[in-house]
Amino acid sequence: MTRWLELGDGVYARRHEYLDLTLGLVVGGERCLVVDTGGDEVQGARFAAAVREVTGAPWLVALTHAHFDHHFGTRPFLPCPVWAHERCRAAMGADREEWVSEFRREGKDELAQRLREAELVAPTSTFAEDVTLDLGGRTVTLLHPGRGHTDHDVAVHVPDADVLFAGDLVEAPPSVGADSHVGDWPHALDRLLALRPGTIVPGHGDPVAAAFVRRQREELSRSSADRCGSA
Repeated sequence: MTRWLELGDGVYARRHEYLDLTLGLVVGGERCLVVDTGGDEVQGARFAAAVREVTGAPWLVALTHAHFDHHFGTRPFLPCPVWAHERCRAAMGADREEWVSEFRREGKDELAQRLREAELVAPTSTFAEDVTLDLGGRTVTLLHPGRGHTDHDVAVHVPDADVLFAGDLVEAPPSVGADSHVGDWPHALDRLLALRPGTIVPGHGDPVAAAFVRRQREELSRSSADRCGSA
């Protein structure tokens, strides 16, 4: 099951039952920005079709990070600019075989095959700290707030709508993997909170308010302190 959530004028989150995934769409006067594309080309094609029901504007894609469920759906959006952090490209595809195996263990052979066959589409444009994109009468900022869920997380700030797409920097509970940086993660959240967004969109789950992110920050700070204490 999928559904749109309208977060502001021309700003949407697309909620998916699959992995509780949340993708994004920001519509400007001349073009639109797609935030993440899903975990395989079938999901990506469905998302692209859903976007076309909202707007016919040319699109750009922004990838929040390199985990499979956020970028293997990019091919159906081509040709278009694909934006990501400069370290994203090297990390793309690293978790593909792990999740193919996981899907097979769960008896989800179709998902496993779709992921195995999905084309890895590398970013066409990258940045180190931040970049502002003009969508026509509306600007959005892609920013790397520091290491956290990965070393290349990207958030998408839509200041005129008071909305921030945070990717997997914000989740309940935080998803801590081998490529996460727990000690740095609270500082990345501090930078996001400094933007004072009214609505924060996690990579998985429903949109939240700043209080949710502050609680996650404290949880990560305690986790980091516990790790240091036991080292």
